[in-house]
Amino acid sequence: MGGGTEAFPDLGDHCQHDDCHQLDFLPFTCEACGKIFCLEHRTYRAHGCPSADRGSRTVAVCQICSAAVEKEEGEDDESAVSRHERSGGCDASRKRSGVECREKKEKPGVVSQLPSPPIKGY
Repeated sequence: MGGGTEAFPDLGDHCQHDDCHQLDFLPFTCEACGKIFCLEHRTYRAHGCPSADRGSRTVAVCQICSAAVEKEEGEDDESAVSRHERSGGCDASRKRSGVECREKKEKPGVVSQLPSPPIKGY
């Protein structure tokens, strides 16, 4: 679907949401499905993106060293942790106990805040 107006035919693009088709002069391209959307339909949820989980990452937690091990596509937790253990990167001395974590949280006046992950393309 082309965008623009009669005077400026190459300016903007139409939203590809089934119920919208609004001409938008600053359209967003979804990184997951590749379709073009207006401001209102730019998020995965707003346009019901069928490819929203493309590029997602999942991890398994190693019970020996508490490391987060990234899983490969189709891999279960046990296989990922086993691969991690065989790699030589598993070190039991790095294991974090729940007590240490609670102690860090309970220290008065100390606030831990992790930065929010960036939202790509928006």
